[in-house]
Amino acid sequence: MTGNEFRLERLFRALADRTRLRLLNLMGDAEICVCYLVETLRMPQPKISRHLAYLRHAGIVTARREGKWIHYRIVEPEDARTAWILREVLACLRTDQQMVRDRARLSKLCGKSLRDAPRPVPLTATRHSSDRREKLAR
Repeated sequence: MTGNEFRLERLFRALADRTRLRLLNLMGDAEICVCYLVETLRMPQPKISRHLAYLRHAGIVTARREGKWIHYRIVEPEDARTAWILREVLACLRTDQQMVRDRARLSKLCGKSLRDAPRPVPLTATRHSSDRREKLAR
């Protein structure tokens, strides 16, 4: 199995769970605190954290600590085909009724304006290679 096949398998496994899809949908193209994810999905924090760890392991989510809170965001995979797959999945999520309800609930909770119109979600976050360079520089 080549490295690319392994990454694709890991990506598809990460995308094969409804809770993880809901989390990705809520992150969209913005960073979000785990506390809002817990409240929006009405799930226990340990369960949300396990799913977020799975997404981080798959390489499509990264985290930043601010005090006692952790903020999560989607990162664009280095491989163009993998990035395309993720963008298409995120675009499909925009039309799912449960996902629309989740975004509306999040919007009420944190006051962010989230668009419910179907559209492709741009992945504008930094790529993994720059994340690795930052870690090495520390």
